[in-house]
Amino acid sequence: MWNISKQSREMALSHAQLESVLLERTAELQILSQRLLKVQDEERRKLARDLHDSTGQTLAALKISVSFLQENCKKDGNTMAIVADVAQLADRAIEEIRTMSYLLHPPLLDEVGFNCAAEWYVEGFAKRSGIHVLLDLTAPAERMPMRIEIALFRVLQESLTNVHRHAAAAQVTVSFRPQPDTVVLEIHDFGRGIAADRLLRLRETSAETGVGLAGMRERLYELDGELEIESAGNGTTLRATVPLPRTTHPVRLDDGEAELFARPPHDQERNTAARASNSD
Repeated sequence: MWNISKQSREMALSHAQLESVLLERTAELQILSQRLLKVQDEERRKLARDLHDSTGQTLAALKISVSFLQENCKKDGNTMAIVADVAQLADRAIEEIRTMSYLLHPPLLDEVGFNCAAEWYVEGFAKRSGIHVLLDLTAPAERMPMRIEIALFRVLQESLTNVHRHAAAAQVTVSFRPQPDTVVLEIHDFGRGIAADRLLRLRETSAETGVGLAGMRERLYELDGELEIESAGNGTTLRATVPLPRTTHPVRLDDGEAELFARPPHDQERNTAARASNSD
């Protein structure tokens, strides 16, 4: 009897030790995942800056050289046609580089906040995908901390990417609702929905959820936020809820971040100018 009792105590102790080690390893993995996401954001910002400052400037110089060629080839119709084609290719490359750099890290996110960056991204997403997006963005009373804005923007990006890849939806609604203590970002697609067994697996934290969903969860977990997924016959809803800090301070950018880009993409320039004139 004494031996059985002793064995039971030893097994209980071993079980408790294993649970303790498991909790420690889980915490370490979460810290590592969060660190990797931060490094990823830093690399995206750096790559965006390099594309703009290096590749973008090289293409701009190419465009200037092509303009000189056009001036000198006006008498030669065949050469003029070739140079005109080169100019069009240069314009397309400049636009693609600018779009790519802005998708990596939109300067509007640093300069004016989540709402404007989300509006710009959704506009471009609708053009690229052909999916109609209805926007309902409420401006927060004051600027949110940058880490919350980045997390919400990445959730928006990943959610709309998943809609485009998997939902077979022609229409999506995106709403952002600031509340006194929290902010809620909700993306609802009018697609085919998710099967019940698949939805159950997606709600669990496992390898089957995929990298994108796991990344969203990690971003929100670091902010004490919550990610909810609902699906039915009328589509799928993804809801990100993030608590706001009790006191917020004005967001200050590093010099490098403030000078990240000279201007937004051309299709956004007119919108930005229009918003500025209206506010005046």
